[in-house]
Amino acid sequence: MLEENLASFVRLANSGGHQLLYHPATMLDIERDKDSQRRARTLRRLQQYTKLEGVKSSPRNSAETSENDACDNDILYALECSAVHALVTEDKGIHTKARQAGLGHKVYNIQTAEDWLRRLDEPAAVCLPNIEDVPMYSLTTQLNSPFFDSLRSSYNAPDHCFDDWFREKAQTGRKAWIARSNRGTVEAICIYAIQKNEVINNDNELLTGLALKLCTFKVGEQIRGKKIGELFLKAAFRFATENRCENIFVHTNQDQVYLLSLLEDFGFKQRGKYKQDIMLVKAHPISPPESDLSALDYAKLYFPHYRSDDSVQKFLVPIKPKYHEILFPDLLQQVQLFGGGSTAGNAIKQAYLCKAQTSQVKSGDVVLFYRTGDDKAVTSVGIVERYELHQGAANIMQLVSRRTVYSYREIEAMADTPTKVMLFRLAIHLVTPVKYLNLKNEGIVSGPIQSITKISDDSYFKLLTLSGR
Repeated sequence: MLEENLASFVRLANSGGHQLLYHPATMLDIERDKDSQRRARTLRRLQQYTKLEGVKSSPRNSAETSENDACDNDILYALECSAVHALVTEDKGIHTKARQAGLGHKVYNIQTAEDWLRRLDEPAAVCLPNIEDVPMYSLTTQLNSPFFDSLRSSYNAPDHCFDDWFREKAQTGRKAWIARSNRGTVEAICIYAIQKNEVINNDNELLTGLALKLCTFKVGEQIRGKKIGELFLKAAFRFATENRCENIFVHTNQDQVYLLSLLEDFGFKQRGKYKQDIMLVKAHPISPPESDLSALDYAKLYFPHYRSDDSVQKFLVPIKPKYHEILFPDLLQQVQLFGGGSTAGNAIKQAYLCKAQTSQVKSGDVVLFYRTGDDKAVTSVGIVERYELHQGAANIMQLVSRRTVYSYREIEAMADTPTKVMLFRLAIHLVTPVKYLNLKNEGIVSGPIQSITKISDDSYFKLLTLSGR
């Protein structure tokens, strides 16, 4: 088990860009080992690492200090002088001395160091309903399914077949988001990986820093129309945010008309070609950039960032629990794949219908969805694309398509009289939903939220503070 932990620790350190060093005193300690075979084996292993240069002897050493204690003291003195960030050792004696010297928090055994690096450097996972996050190797036995045939035919590498590439990447630990049909077969896939300082096109253009690469992006015919493409992008944006990736890129071909349209609608821009494919890149800055773009154009280009300055209006929007659960299924603790028959919750671009009297709402405005009934809390933030008055079920249904939580029968009942149609983009869910009682106590509202309600900039920022943002 220790060997496995050590191998994993070394892999995580290398992939995270951490330098592994050994102290010269370690060499002296190993050479005193009377077991010649173990000594030789340990010295060979030590050659994998770099020697720590310029270290000084510990002032705690004296003529009476034993050779073993002197080595331990020298190693801990290097840690004390900040020559390294941390010390990894299985030597219990050093752990004891480190605690006595107030350095215990910087000394790890191999297993705890492995866990530390995993939490520090391994990508944070993203969990969304209707898709699974799986290692590629779990799919290698399904490569002969018809779904992978079109991927195989479009794979542009005559000297290296798709199956070989897939297995090769699977061996590196790469992962994929997948969606399944009702029969349980894979019908959509998005393979992803974090890259650093990646050359992205034939012009050798470099994306500096961390970037999320969407290596393969395909939605099969069996589940076309369930908004899985948007769901993959939702996962990608959240993953990139969690892992501080400043760009997202993908390459595709001219035949992928739907995919090109989808990507461009969410801020991906063409950046030359990668071999014969079109390269698309989306800026995904860690901090919201300054820009004179309109609020809606800003949200499209820098999504999930959005403008919330004083030129942008903010509104509370009430939504009943049953519709809230369909629209925002990723807030549920328990979900079933394709449960409930609605695909509205897969989408980023969604729709809300109401009979609100207000006509103040404009494109680019911020809307904060308030779940009525049970929770009585603000949970989610959206950016308005359009807000219009319509009448006639067919007209409204054509406009909202699969964005809406309402059935055609419900729309028919509403459309007897003029109905407000709000098309919006889901931006974020609040870390902590803000309860009605808190809204009232802070003076954000004065009474029940029964219709779309405009709030001030001051109230908006109070609300965000209450949510932990």
